[in-house]
Amino acid sequence: MQENNFFKRLKDDKGVQAITITVVAMFLVLTAIIITTVVANRATVENPDDLPAGVEDPDDEGNTPGGDQPGEEQQPPADTLPSQFLLPVSGVLLSEHDATVQVFSPTMKDYRIHLGIDIATVAGASVSAMADGVVSQVWEDVRMGHCVAVKHGGDAYTIYKNLSGEGAPTVGSSVKAGDVIGTVGESAMVEIAEEPHLHVEMTVGGLQVDPTDYLSEDAMATLREDTNYEDAS
Repeated sequence: MQENNFFKRLKDDKGVQAITITVVAMFLVLTAIIITTVVANRATVENPDDLPAGVEDPDDEGNTPGGDQPGEEQQPPADTLPSQFLLPVSGVLLSEHDATVQVFSPTMKDYRIHLGIDIATVAGASVSAMADGVVSQVWEDVRMGHCVAVKHGGDAYTIYKNLSGEGAPTVGSSVKAGDVIGTVGESAMVEIAEEPHLHVEMTVGGLQVDPTDYLSEDAMATLREDTNYEDAS
């Protein structure tokens, strides 16, 4: 009888009921967040043939923002992969590419994989094409801000994100290695807590790859010790 009275008092206690409901709601929200993050990350890793998240297939004209510009004669890239890729901006390596290990995001306050590299530099720094190619997309991504994709030979794409949106190239225009295709901004909402930087991604044959694998040793040495961008600030 005493035990029944005890549970009856708990049942009638509105304060206990409110706490219980709050705890259950928090548990459900946390579970939903964990499930969503795991599913999103697993989809990225298990579908390597897809281009990077936020990048529509540049070969699909129906998905190309803006489409081909009238009057522009598009020069197709060579069939072979460029022998050399240049640094797109002067700076230091802030975040490395890793498609398997989740790292903490200071902006989103969670753990997630990082597809691409971040090069810390100054806002407004010029961003250059890493190799000869054709501008295949210029678009606005809700997460990564102003973006530009350049198609190169060997079915390779370099994708530049977190741009300012100023000086954007024309879709379909040919570019040479070192040509300016934009400036560094702070438009990537999912990386806004980081210092000013350029986010760079790369695909070869539809597979997500580490851009640093295609940079020379001298370029990598510059990324690890370059202070030129600091002098400009």
